[in-house]
Amino acid sequence: MGSVFSYRKIEHPSKKIIGEQSEELMGKCIVLGVTSSVSIYRSIDVARSLMRNGLEVYTVMSEEAASLVSPELFEWATGNEVFYGRFGGEVGHIALSENCDAMLIAPATENTVSKLAHGIADSPVTLTAISFMGAGKPVMIVPTMHLQLMKAPQYAESVEKLKKMGVIFHDPLIEGDKAKFPDGWEISWHMEAMLSRGKDLNGMKILVTSGPTREYLDPVRFISNPSSGKMGVSIAIEAMFRGAEVSLVHGPILSNELRIVKNKTSVETTSELLNAVLSEMGAFSPDAIIMAAAPADFKPTYSEGKKIPSTNTLNLALEPTPKVVEEVSKRKKGGLLVAFAAETVDSEEQLMEAATAKLKKYNADAVVANNVSRKDIGFSSEFNEVFILTRTGKVVKVGKALKRIVARRILDVVRELKFGVTSKDMH
Repeated sequence: MGSVFSYRKIEHPSKKIIGEQSEELMGKCIVLGVTSSVSIYRSIDVARSLMRNGLEVYTVMSEEAASLVSPELFEWATGNEVFYGRFGGEVGHIALSENCDAMLIAPATENTVSKLAHGIADSPVTLTAISFMGAGKPVMIVPTMHLQLMKAPQYAESVEKLKKMGVIFHDPLIEGDKAKFPDGWEISWHMEAMLSRGKDLNGMKILVTSGPTREYLDPVRFISNPSSGKMGVSIAIEAMFRGAEVSLVHGPILSNELRIVKNKTSVETTSELLNAVLSEMGAFSPDAIIMAAAPADFKPTYSEGKKIPSTNTLNLALEPTPKVVEEVSKRKKGGLLVAFAAETVDSEEQLMEAATAKLKKYNADAVVANNVSRKDIGFSSEFNEVFILTRTGKVVKVGKALKRIVARRILDVVRELKFGVTSKDMH
């Protein structure tokens, strides 16, 4: 009896996860370069995360990396042949650079970064990366090492050279005296943004607000809302990955993603939010202001200096807080304004009406509207579903999707309003 492989294509079971989280990159493939850092085991998570976002993954390992972790583990993780040791007659580095869309080196040692900067192709990883650069395809590096090595002038010189060549660096997690491997999801997100949009926001300055605000009754009790801040943080990160210079003003939020944003200001109350935004408008001169925060609309007329005894009966009097988006609309001297409309409505028609009213009221360039009465999207959810209305009369519906995908669509609209150019994969 002949082998089943002779007449039927068998797909590796590991590939079943491809596209299960997002189909943004379906049909594309990436080469994962792995070098001999002690954080090599984290590369498995990255490979699986990339696959969940639609990518086919092929792994190239240095000989030293293959001595730390078996190539068979990467073959199990990706469902594809692993290249390690020396390339042979199959000239795998050429075939990979011709057929795949990008290369990611994670982790990348100081040795690898320096060799790549100087064109030394003595390992499968550097040889393949040079082939990708020669083919004009993107290469991303995730460096991991002791900080002494990262601070060395030789390393800084190598990084500068590679950046001038177009190589993209994803910042490591700095803890103690080490530059550590960051979470796989953020590397995957950066790669997704790079492959789908590139640096299409390069040169733009974007100011983003995010999260709730708190208005205190006493030192431990406050009025707020369920906003997690994830939508605004997602917009800030997506904009950074696409080349924009970003300033984020955020209320009290707990988010692992927040550390990625370099330029950020933390506030608590709505008045503090307004003051911080106005300050940044002057100092930062943004090309676009995206008001994704959910500030409290009311505050107590009086706040106690000490905790109110729980045995007390309270008659709570409230007064309006400053309307941040309204003040920003009045005072901005240029740039785009994107407002948000979080509404509790019974239909899409009502949501559109509310968004249209805010578009006119705040003289905004766009309004992002969502129905927060739904429990499966919006506040404290990983997902959102929005309508984006623009001053030009365009309406974009973004169906239920992860907030990073919604952020991508919002920034597509911002880019179109700014430059009059539609993002290449916008839909």
